[in-house]
Amino acid sequence: MGNSPADIEQTVVAFLTRIDKMPDDFHADMPLYADGVELDSLETAELSALLEDDHGSDPYSDGAMPETTRDIQAYYERVDAGS
Repeated sequence: MGNSPADIEQTVVAFLTRIDKMPDDFHADMPLYADGVELDSLETAELSALLEDDHGSDPYSDGAMPETTRDIQAYYERVDAGS
């Protein structure tokens, strides 16, 4: 899988659907934690592992704590620009 914004969103949406936390009104700027999707720490760790598996790296392992899917997409844009 690539690292385009659509690919990243597809990974996040598939994950949220699998854990039954996919909101009907989901959008890339929706908070992933409080006042949004409400991922807990275990779910965040699972998302981190999935991003690593699907995209070769993940923002969490690099010390970032993205608040939204758009933040995750921006991380991969920076990673790809640095390659």
